[in-house]
Amino acid sequence: MIQRTFLVAALAFFAFSCDTLSNLVTSIYAEPTEAEIGSGLKEALEIGIGKGSDALSQIDGYFKSPYKILLPEEARKITNKLKNVPGFSDLENVILEKINRGAEDAAKQAKPIFVDAIRAMTFSDALSILTGGSQDAATQFLQRGTNEQLYTAFNPTINTSLDKFDARKIWSDAVKVYNKIPLVDKANPDLGDYVTREALKGLFAMVAKEEQNIRTNVSARTSELLRKVFAKQDKK
Repeated sequence: MIQRTFLVAALAFFAFSCDTLSNLVTSIYAEPTEAEIGSGLKEALEIGIGKGSDALSQIDGYFKSPYKILLPEEARKITNKLKNVPGFSDLENVILEKINRGAEDAAKQAKPIFVDAIRAMTFSDALSILTGGSQDAATQFLQRGTNEQLYTAFNPTINTSLDKFDARKIWSDAVKVYNKIPLVDKANPDLGDYVTREALKGLFAMVAKEEQNIRTNVSARTSELLRKVFAKQDKK
């Protein structure tokens, strides 16, 4: 009698386990809805910006990485011209380090700004983004739709961070001296605009890198939603 009861219970548990497993497999591999695709893409972008801002906000996150912010060509004309002016002989190296330190500091504040922009996105064309040919289609979509909004939100943060390292003052002083040189084209002393746009390029590049990782590496899909949504991409 006891053995029969145990056998019945074991069979019931086995059936329940199989049913649960079947439901789980069905849940993961069922066709995702458009809403799930949109949510999955947003989740992938949020993971990307989280990892990107964390990496870039470290010391040398910009300065000694592929995303290092370089001086524009017109700025190098200024640094070259001022090499023999007392107090400005090492201007290029000084300003390069300071603008990258400013970008690293600002990257700490980038995550909530980006996340707000990501969550405000509408993915009416989510399916084409998911199954299109590009490995960074969602990042490109984010960049096209929110770049100026992100610039407006991020620029004050960049300027504050640059001011922590006196980068804008050093640059402004150098430009004022440069603009007094006869026959030179007058330069713009505003450094914040350039650094903001370059810092955003680095952040978008990091988001794109993580999106590509999630698209191509199944183990990077760390939630059921990501696994379900990107399984559809794998089937295309």
